[in-house]
Amino acid sequence: MNWRWMISRRNLVRGTVAFGVLLMAAGFAAAQTPSPALLVLEKSDNMLAIVNPASLQIVARVPSGPDPHEIVTSSDGKLAYISNYGGNDSTLNTITVVDLAARKALPPINLGALRSTHGLDFAGGKLYFTAETNKVIGRYDPATQSVDWVIGTGQDRTHMVIVNGSLDRIVTANVSSATISIIEQISAPMGGFGPPPGNPPGNTFVAGSTPPPGAPRKTWRVTNIPAGRGAEGFDVSPDGKQIWAANAQDATVTIIDIDGKNVTDTVPISVKGANRLKFTPDGKRVLITGLAGSSTNNLLVLDSITRKEVKKFDLGGGAAGIVIVPDGSRAYVAVSGKDKVAVLDLQTWEISGNISTGKQPDGLAWVPRN
Repeated sequence: MNWRWMISRRNLVRGTVAFGVLLMAAGFAAAQTPSPALLVLEKSDNMLAIVNPASLQIVARVPSGPDPHEIVTSSDGKLAYISNYGGNDSTLNTITVVDLAARKALPPINLGALRSTHGLDFAGGKLYFTAETNKVIGRYDPATQSVDWVIGTGQDRTHMVIVNGSLDRIVTANVSSATISIIEQISAPMGGFGPPPGNPPGNTFVAGSTPPPGAPRKTWRVTNIPAGRGAEGFDVSPDGKQIWAANAQDATVTIIDIDGKNVTDTVPISVKGANRLKFTPDGKRVLITGLAGSSTNNLLVLDSITRKEVKKFDLGGGAAGIVIVPDGSRAYVAVSGKDKVAVLDLQTWEISGNISTGKQPDGLAWVPRN
């Protein structure tokens, strides 16, 4: 018996197994969604691209459902929700759900009679959305898999939505009505209503029944504030005191005082077709993108105090979605007209890189580190 041959063969087998394990581990690592991750909606391809922000490479694509426009993630970063808008097709009534770990689409949310969803926000464990056809904001509860709340704005093209942390104020932009809606939860006296039949003696209020006369109840107050034509992209300042809204048709920004619910300033800007607007986390700068492809200014930076232009960029084509990472170090800008996402360094205020994408990137979202 050739012992040397047997030992050599045994070592070869061990080496092959070890190499195989390494390959499997490498493949498993490559199959993981990066943490953190950048999510990009490739609108004309009906796809969601998952990007590794360290390498600026797309690591996976998942079907997004028809006509994807906006995207938001759950608080734990496990799921992504994508609005299936439809534009002039008001028959679309779904929100696509994507499992980011498995990189696959789950059964979509069917909204029934609510059509043309666009703006999304995730707050308090629930998904808020706009439904343009119905002129409403709705709320979907993932736990019960149902829409548990809807409120109307009475405005045309209720488009984008932001919910505050205490869940008692919602802001939306209404494009065709050229307004911003501030929707606040308030306490209002009932007045004129007696106790419901069967209530115990002594006017004791039973939870779930009508409150006794004069007892406050929770309701919602909608205040519609005139903005500019084509008011669409907007943001609430980090201190919660102001709303800045970009007016696509007027080339202006409307500034609204939230407490006073009035316009305090209208600022002209050099971006045509202003589409999205975002504050930096420190509140000092405001980024505005423009979709007008013929304009040389696709991205504008304003000083939030002086309200003057700080810098403007020619990104090569019309720009749309903006996402700023939580630490304020950089921003990603979807350059829809050039099928790329530009990376803006917020320390140097220079473009530090580009991500090649599918057709017409638009909505963006950031998945924080696990």
